[in-house]
Amino acid sequence: MSGFKAFLLKTNAMALAVGVIIGVAMGNVVNSLVNDLIMPPIGYVLGNVDFSQLKIVLKAATGNPVDPKTEVAIRYGNFINLVIAFVVVALVVYVVAGLLLREKEEPKPVMKDCPFCKESVPADATKCRACTSAI
Repeated sequence: MSGFKAFLLKTNAMALAVGVIIGVAMGNVVNSLVNDLIMPPIGYVLGNVDFSQLKIVLKAATGNPVDPKTEVAIRYGNFINLVIAFVVVALVVYVVAGLLLREKEEPKPVMKDCPFCKESVPADATKCRACTSAI
C-alpha cells in the first residue's frame, strides 16, 4: 500500500485523476449550457427547430410487432449540437487559461548608447559591455 501511495505522490497521477473528474463535471455543465440554454433560442430564431431531432431517414422503422426493425437515419442535428458544445468548451478553456496563465509584462530597462562604441547599454551601467570603456 505504501508503494501505491508513493506512486500517487511522486507522479502526477492524483492531479490527473482530479483533472479528469473536474473535466467530466465541467463537460456535464457545458452540455447543459449548450442543450438547455444556447440551442433553444437558436432553434426558435431558425423557426422552432430542435437540432437534436434533425435527421435524414434512410430506412423507416417498421411497426411489425413480430419482427420490429429500428430506423436507420443520419442524425446530423446531434452532430450540430456536439460541434456547438465543442466550440463553447474551447472558448471557456481559452478564457480560463488566459486568465490563469496571464503573466505580467516586465518593464523594459531604460537604455543609453555608449559614447565610444555606440553600443546600447542599460542606463545605470558604469562600463560598456562591448568596449569596456567607463561611461
